[in-house]
Amino acid sequence: MTTPDPDPTRTPRTEPGRGVSPGETPPAEGGIYGISYPEPPGVGKGWGPMALALIMAVVALIAIGLIAMVVVLIV
Repeated sequence: MTTPDPDPTRTPRTEPGRGVSPGETPPAEGGIYGISYPEPPGVGKGWGPMALALIMAVVALIAIGLIAMVVVLIV
């Protein structure tokens, strides 16, 4: 549990009209950027040909089923 009155020796000092002076608080983000380890092979290469073929086959089967239902309703 935090205390409502923090230790004044650990509180950032403020400047009149400007807020906290530089160096009183830690930076918002670290200074390190980029990836920290190499990505495994195959990540981020998009859809493979097998996945696309499977999706197209499922879409074709659904379309054939819908067309067949319409034909049965009309006849």
